[in-house]
Amino acid sequence: MKKFAVMLAVIFVIAAIVTPATAAPIVFKFAGQSPPDHMATKMMNEIAREIKEGTNGRVELKVYPANQLGNYSLIMEEMMKGTVDMACMSLATDFDPRLEMTYANGFVTGYDSAKKILDPDAWFTKKLSGLLGEVGVHLLGSYIEGFIGIASTKPLNEPLNPKVDKGVLTRVPNMLSYTTGAKAMGFRSITIPYNDVYQSLQTGVCDAADGYPTAAAYTILGDVIKYWYATNYSMEYLGYMVSDKSWQKLSPEDQKVFKDVCKKYTLKSIDNAKAEDEKYMDLMQKKNIKVFRYTEKELEPIKQACVATWPELGKGGVGVDLMNEFAKEVSK
Repeated sequence: MKKFAVMLAVIFVIAAIVTPATAAPIVFKFAGQSPPDHMATKMMNEIAREIKEGTNGRVELKVYPANQLGNYSLIMEEMMKGTVDMACMSLATDFDPRLEMTYANGFVTGYDSAKKILDPDAWFTKKLSGLLGEVGVHLLGSYIEGFIGIASTKPLNEPLNPKVDKGVLTRVPNMLSYTTGAKAMGFRSITIPYNDVYQSLQTGVCDAADGYPTAAAYTILGDVIKYWYATNYSMEYLGYMVSDKSWQKLSPEDQKVFKDVCKKYTLKSIDNAKAEDEKYMDLMQKKNIKVFRYTEKELEPIKQACVATWPELGKGGVGVDLMNEFAKEVSK
């Protein structure tokens, strides 16, 4: 009997040693909207690798690119339910109109200011995370694809003077932040679905398009446009987000790994955005598209014109108090 008790104790000790090492990892579904070969997806795969290493294999992320699990609006809903764990996607403003503050024109016009404002420990990310938290989602960081400019088939009239009509009919995304910003910069706007923009430029339904970062303007519109103006009045923004239900499955130690890795890739994405913007502007020039680059100082007049529209965003659903706080904090 005594020998049996000793053997039983040994079995329990072995089980205690082996079980943690052999426990099945937590597996998160990590949804993306970008194609498999896009830099956003490549960074998602790097994040997955570093989180697995940082948690010693306790957590694994399975990457699903190219809207395989659904578009950004559906994924937001699924994260709220906890059926999708994590995403690198656009923010679905239909769940909370206050999220449109992310797309306010003019609050970031350069890569250095982007690093400062979009740091996960800065006001903007904390505030955005708080808003997302109200619908059951955490914001861990940001992916910046690149800055948005104006793609045109015709030259613009005084592109940096907001008081002058630009002389082109410009396609603008159907969002208050973009429509008010375009008007403030001197553009006459028309809303055209994203998939119809190329044909609209080709047939003269419109003369120019905004809402495209540099790489997308080149790859999608490069065969029809003649001019690119790097006005940097907005940026293509994706959030690194995680479902609250999934977040609660993680230990504080593993949560810190997620935060540290996503902060690293927020800053890395901004460096990459700068390199990608330059790369595609060079390709535009090789394609005989005339490219206009500007310094942040040169962009100041149109930036201030966009900033002047922020109260209208506040009244339009984002919230007056929120936009007042936004204006105060991002200008520091």
